[in-house]
Amino acid sequence: VIVCMRQQQQLISAVFRITHQSYFYSLTPDYKKYPAKDFLSFVLVCVWLLPFVDLLPSSIATFTINEALEVIGFGKFQWKMSLLTGLAWVADAMEMMILSILGPTLHCEWRIPAYQVALITSVVFIGMGISSPVWGKVSDKYGRKVGLVMCSSWTFFYGILSAFSPVYGWVLVLRGLVGVGIGGIAQSITLYTEFLPVKARSTGVMMLSAFWAAGAILEVLLALLVMPTLGWRWLLGLSAIPMALFICFYSWLPESPRFDVLSGRREKAIATLTRIAKENNKSLPQGRMVEYEQVRKFVVKTIDRLTTDGFLHWLSNTFTYFGIVLLTTELFRAEHSCWGGTHSDNIEPRCDFECKYLSAADYKDLLLTTFAELPGLLIIVLAVEKIGRKKTMALCFFMYSISLLPLFACIGRIALTIFISIARAFISAGFQVVFVYTPEVFPTENRALAMGISNGMARVGALVSPFVAQVLLRTSVYPTISLYCGCSLLAGIACLILPFETLGKNLQESHLDQEADGQTSSAADNSNGTTLSE
Repeated sequence: VIVCMRQQQQLISAVFRITHQSYFYSLTPDYKKYPAKDFLSFVLVCVWLLPFVDLLPSSIATFTINEALEVIGFGKFQWKMSLLTGLAWVADAMEMMILSILGPTLHCEWRIPAYQVALITSVVFIGMGISSPVWGKVSDKYGRKVGLVMCSSWTFFYGILSAFSPVYGWVLVLRGLVGVGIGGIAQSITLYTEFLPVKARSTGVMMLSAFWAAGAILEVLLALLVMPTLGWRWLLGLSAIPMALFICFYSWLPESPRFDVLSGRREKAIATLTRIAKENNKSLPQGRMVEYEQVRKFVVKTIDRLTTDGFLHWLSNTFTYFGIVLLTTELFRAEHSCWGGTHSDNIEPRCDFECKYLSAADYKDLLLTTFAELPGLLIIVLAVEKIGRKKTMALCFFMYSISLLPLFACIGRIALTIFISIARAFISAGFQVVFVYTPEVFPTENRALAMGISNGMARVGALVSPFVAQVLLRTSVYPTISLYCGCSLLAGIACLILPFETLGKNLQESHLDQEADGQTSSAADNSNGTTLSE
């Protein structure tokens, strides 16, 4: 009667909690044995509160995780988290950048043929491709923090061991195991994204991209100092130090409150949000936290298209990014007129065992092309909030293709360095936009798994790239550049036809919301406050 006439559903719910938590405990300690008395107590309290119903608000205040994060904003806590997750990103970049240095060195030191040099790089991506979905599943089941520390420890352990590799076979095995660990580092993006308010999401993830660029630069500087005197073993060992630092400080990281809510640990999620609010000198919204109904239904048609197109731009990003990274050292080591060597009208195939160590000048030019990632990020930070994620990714792919076109001509060393730097700036920036877009578009219950599968599928492109940049290039530069230009062009077109634009949209809780968003996407693009599923 009270519910129907007074329409105070929230009040009755609160009263029911009172009877369970305090009032009825004092009346009947063994109340579970007396359901009739339980109901009687509930009715008596309702009647007692009846005169005060009109004095209470029409509903009890509630808030969601999204609303809490918007109120808390981006502050001291997020800055600390940026530094810590950024440290993992630095370590990841160093382990990846070392591939462009290790291969040419072992080619000369151990006299291995070109295909074995390419295999040193490819085996890392094989490990990443296999492990990425596994780490994603671990992160979705046991927590983002658990998955991240496990893969970090794995990477550090085998990174150190690989420095003691006695023969080529052990290098392959141990670097492959390093790749298995690296496959889970992308979960740092998943964890980090789930603590960010909407307006700070793209800027925050791009900030982590700056840590990636810093890691790549640090690796080249380290190689410039270590390689001429101490050799590649010391380089491998010293490159594992940032990962060790991350492991030492990881205990400060909290678990994602979104994951805690989905796992039924609502109190822990509230405690985490309270901690964030305290560090940011803010207060949580008034009322109690509520969660959206969890809908396990997977919207097959929409998600299938999303994952197919998404995997294409992930695969293209890794193929083209690691292609330009590997091409840089290969072209700098080339000895024909187009890239500053002796004159030759045609590119002649070289002996498989012919080698040339990277010189100090090569390392300096490699450093310049690596530095190019930083200005690219600054440009994209502005573009991603103005024209959206899809158009920004497409722009980066198209500019990458245009930047490689001069390599078809015979250009000198300075021009080569400039155009490679431009290409690397745009493809690196585009790669980071993918890391912004993917966590935004997949739901919380599957976000880590989606990141893992995407990252794993992407390694197919990275796996093939060494055989193009290090083997096919020795035959002719033209099919090599054509493959990278063509792949980038197709990926840019694929980005434009992605089903969702995530600019300005919240992360929410259910696939049902994602279906609704897909059905109203045309209207959503013109309105603020449209949300994506969590």
